[in-house]
Amino acid sequence: MFHSTTIQTILVCQGAEYQAVCRGLSRIISSTPSVIPIPMAGEAVYTYLQKSQGLKNILNHPQPRVLVMGLCGSLQPQYKVGDVVVYADCIYQENTGDTLVYKCDATLTGCLQQCLPQAAVVKALTSDRMIWLSKEKRQLGQMLAADVVDMEGYAVLKFFNSTGIAVAMVRVVSDGCDRNLPNLNSTLNSDGSLQPLSLAVAMLKQPIAATRLIRGALQGLKVLEEVTTGLFHT
Repeated sequence: MFHSTTIQTILVCQGAEYQAVCRGLSRIISSTPSVIPIPMAGEAVYTYLQKSQGLKNILNHPQPRVLVMGLCGSLQPQYKVGDVVVYADCIYQENTGDTLVYKCDATLTGCLQQCLPQAAVVKALTSDRMIWLSKEKRQLGQMLAADVVDMEGYAVLKFFNSTGIAVAMVRVVSDGCDRNLPNLNSTLNSDGSLQPLSLAVAMLKQPIAATRLIRGALQGLKVLEEVTTGLFHT
């Protein structure tokens, strides 16, 4: 199992995902990694990491290792809500159509596979916006041969690529590719935070999709909490 000597720091999106990881670690008696909440969306994450004081402590560690945790969306029918996935790599599609890729650390990824035998190893797509239409999810999955989607993974790997810090990623699927979600893109600030009022209005406009989003998130967060405890339980 993982412990604080294997992983010094966990990066997880601020809010409910961060709270779920902290709850999972609160059950551990031994020392645990530090948990740093990061903003949503790639540009905001990259800017945050450049300025983060907490990350300076990681750089001073002789063998720094970082684990990214959180939720993701499915782009393929076989990945359902509540499934645990381990990232092999993250891809990003530029406006020019070029697809860029960064790989996760192979050794840490192998450790995650051993600790989480139920988890599939996947290719992740990092998007600049929330992918809320099921049709677009399936199209992206087919076109890019990607399995899941998030908004932070590629930016994190890009930032750490030049530092020599090993990074691995484990996430839980919170929405499938077979149903639409509410379109919440207008509720996201440039700093990676959500506008509470705009979020509430957007959810009210699409109540069925909003209910689906909430149920999937709650199920995903419960699994995320359990996975965190399981990974660091000795």
